[in-house]
Parts: sequence; structure tokens; C-alpha cells
Amino acid sequence: MKIRIGQGLDIHAFGIGDHVMLGGVRIPHAHGLEAHSDGDVVLHALSDAMLGAAALGDIGRHFSPTDERWHNADSRDILRQVDIMLKHEGWHVVNADITVVCERPKITPHAVAMQANISQDLGLDADDISIKATTTEGLGFCGRGEGISALAIVLIKAW
Repeated sequence: MKIRIGQGLDIHAFGIGDHVMLGGVRIPHAHGLEAHSDGDVVLHALSDAMLGAAALGDIGRHFSPTDERWHNADSRDILRQVDIMLKHEGWHVVNADITVVCERPKITPHAVAMQANISQDLGLDADDISIKATTTEGLGFCGRGEGISALAIVLIKAW
């Protein structure tokens, strides 16, 4: 059995707006995220982890922030495209573990909806996707409320 592990990280600063997109869920917030697409750090970190595990480069290589096709893009579309790329290479995701790092907004009330979106987009059971959150106890840019980051780890398996 051929398996691989990939990890991804994404970071976006807060900017003007009234919500953030995380895991495909629109969450009301005092700020939006500055980004070329919808700024969904959860789905960007996951997509990067998937691409890395399959040795297909990174999200910027395939979905360049200078490419207008991806301006204001729904990151669920990006995630589904990455899943197609993996399947084309003979891989599929077994499970994913994702950590969101921020002081606000609170993630736990939205974690089940994020889990449902991701499992639907990847054709997995909901319990194959873990969404959790942590703060930095006031330290660093996340702790100062300047932005959000997410880390993802995936296990992929050859068909």
C-alpha cells in the first residue's frame, strides 16, 4: 500500500469586511480577510497539504494570485479542483486534520459545518475530517487580532 503525508499552512491578514470564510462557512466577523480569492485559510491550507502529499507543488503554482480567474474565487472550487488533480494522479485523501489559529472569531460553533463541507467536497465521511482551533494566548499577529492562520495535515493513499 502506497501512502503519503502532506502538510499545509495558510495565513491571511484581516481587512475590510463583515465576515470571514472558513472551511466554506461564512462566519460573521468585524473584519474580512485580505486575499485574492475568498481568503479561506482552512481550505487553502488543506489544498496545499493535498498538493504537497502528491508532490504536485503548491496552491500558488496552480491557482496564482495574479491570475484573474481566481479573483474572488470560492475556495471550495479550488479544493474540488485539487481533489480532481490528485485523483488524476492516482491518489485519494484518507483523512485530514486541520487547526485554525485565531483569537476571534470562535471556531467551535462552526466546526461541524466546515467538516460537512470538506467531507462533501472530497467524498469522505465527516469523521475523516478533523477541525479544531487554538489561540496564541495574545502572542504574535494572530494573538494581536491581525489575522488568521490554518495548518492542515493529510494522509493520501494510492488507488
